[in-house]
Amino acid sequence: MTTYDAVVVGAGPNGLVAANHLVDAGWSVLVLEAQPEPGGAVRSSRDVHADYVHDTFSSFYPLAAASPSIRALALEEHGLTWRHAPAVVGHHVPDRGWAVLDRDRELTAASLDAFAAGDGEAWLELCAQWDKLGDHIVGALLTPFPPVRRGLGALLRLPGAGGLGLVRDLLMPASDLVRLRFRGEGARLMLTGNAGHADIPMSAPGSGLFGILMTMLGQTVGFPVPEGGAGQLAAALTQRLRSRGGEVRCGAEVTRIEVDGRHVTAVRTADGERIASPVVIADVVAPRLFGGLVQDEDLPTRVRQGMRGFQLDPGTVKVDWALSGPVPWRTPPDRAPGTVHVADSVDELSRTSEQITGRTVPDRPFLLVGQMTTTDPTRSPAGTESLWSYAHVPQVVERDAGDDGLTGRWDSAECERFADRMQDRLERLAPGFGGRVVARRVLGPRQFEEQDANLVGGAINGGTAQLHQQLVFRPVPGAGRAETGIRGLYLGSASAHPGGGVHGAPGMNAARAALAHHRVRALGRIAGGGSAGEAS
Repeated sequence: MTTYDAVVVGAGPNGLVAANHLVDAGWSVLVLEAQPEPGGAVRSSRDVHADYVHDTFSSFYPLAAASPSIRALALEEHGLTWRHAPAVVGHHVPDRGWAVLDRDRELTAASLDAFAAGDGEAWLELCAQWDKLGDHIVGALLTPFPPVRRGLGALLRLPGAGGLGLVRDLLMPASDLVRLRFRGEGARLMLTGNAGHADIPMSAPGSGLFGILMTMLGQTVGFPVPEGGAGQLAAALTQRLRSRGGEVRCGAEVTRIEVDGRHVTAVRTADGERIASPVVIADVVAPRLFGGLVQDEDLPTRVRQGMRGFQLDPGTVKVDWALSGPVPWRTPPDRAPGTVHVADSVDELSRTSEQITGRTVPDRPFLLVGQMTTTDPTRSPAGTESLWSYAHVPQVVERDAGDDGLTGRWDSAECERFADRMQDRLERLAPGFGGRVVARRVLGPRQFEEQDANLVGGAINGGTAQLHQQLVFRPVPGAGRAETGIRGLYLGSASAHPGGGVHGAPGMNAARAALAHHRVRALGRIAGGGSAGEAS
């Protein structure tokens, strides 16, 4: 029986980042992945149409571009090339045209000033505040809690960035923040649309901070995509790992993590193989790890009881289209954005988030749209467009605000009806859209989970991003770090702090925790006269 210094369960970006960091430290590492290929929610294929590349789940990676964990891996040396659309984000404002976020802040300011004089200046003021604090905010979010060094750095710079007034603004709900900062619907929709990437209601604290984070990332690093498809990011992570001696085994489903006396000892796979290791990093969503791969009787009481209150984020319905031409926008923006948000007003965005929280399928779902060929011309033949859109739906459905009688079964028929609802929204903004559809694929909550067991019920962020399940409350009260209460077992998925997004932070935090504990134990053995050679 082969023994590894560490076994990583799951070859999503967090698992691959963790494995790379451990290999760099000289550890022997095996990554086990249930699916036929690595990547988790970072995959692409030609399943929709042979001539078109579509990303199966995620597509745009501003957090990866900003993440110290991913930047440090120098993935460009392993085949990764980033591509950018002419503009970052576009949001159509009814009867007024487009608000456009550009990596050139002056162009963004001019776009927003067209909706209300003075909003351009207010935008540049927000950018200036972010210049002073942004790196420290991102660093604090992506490091283990509490973020001492980055937190102190932010505090030292806070007086010059707006002081307690800025803190107040960051803690505001997004719907209040945008009305305080901006006069026009263009800027207001830009920021709240970016806040809508998470599942925090627009009326709840935390949504304002997330909206500013995503918007300022778009302004500073853009929303880049891997050339050739999202799978190229996973391929670069995998290639780097293997080039340093790490192993990745796909089609190897882990069915149990063995624990003896609160120490992890091994993992077992579906084919009965037992792989021994004193360290296991689980890139596994919390409900499938605690009480699933790790049996209830092996869990600390705090974890077992805390998981009773664990809350998933909403489900997802995603539609992929192969289009014979570009999206025929009724009034196209001046600069083509890679990402498009579809919502008519801040009030509509707020209403949609409240519907989902209230277990109601939205009648006018907020759409996130990706124009992939616009962003990366390798995705489909010249003159065509590889396009997707997704919208969130409740994990538990009690009613449908629309006319389709959707019940939350999310079988093929229900998914198709909801996809029609989404497509109708695009058709109103782009008359003739349906006539350009060469092929369409609909993935609902069930299909998400079938293709990646971490996406339970179509939840893409490993658990809600609302404040009651962040920081020391993620995934259970008293947590906030990768340690699980079982020696050698570390949570390295999006269910751990800081949560969802392709930034690798949960995996990196888990790997660093494993290394730190190994060093402490090694020093203890040296002090006691033992050997420090093994990773245990």
